[in-house]
Amino acid sequence: MATPSTDITALVHEPIDPLTLAADVRGNGDGAIVIFDGFVRDHSKNRRTLYLEYEAYEPMALAKIREIAAHLHNHFPIHRVALVHRLGRLEIGETSVYIAVSAAHRAAAFDACRYAIDTLKRTVPIWKKEYFEDGSVWADGELPTVPSASSATSAVKPAS
Repeated sequence: MATPSTDITALVHEPIDPLTLAADVRGNGDGAIVIFDGFVRDHSKNRRTLYLEYEAYEPMALAKIREIAAHLHNHFPIHRVALVHRLGRLEIGETSVYIAVSAAHRAAAFDACRYAIDTLKRTVPIWKKEYFEDGSVWADGELPTVPSASSATSAVKPAS
């Protein structure tokens, strides 16, 4: 099954509106909506976080997000999906990634939502930079230098 046109898949530069997205995926045949709302916390690895910045290779990131939504429909008995990631500067408490999955039954919605966030973090080219009082760092350490030809096949994407 292809991703229904009622799904919402997006990269945005403005604040995410969770209430609207949850309402948009809700249908009369649904019995559950499972939501993952990832937001900016005030600390990381024992350091006070000031804010975050997210960057992406936007054409590929959006294509990958749409692939995830399509995969959900092909592998889980769900109704609708909202899969939205924010880019740019985010302050403490702001939503960075929001996923809502509706289904007739909760188990499918839970399983699909978990698959969506785990796959997004593992495969979508979005990078997070954390800013602290004493400097900044890309999540999971500094971005690696350009890999040599022999190590290019083993490169790992930093988590967002």
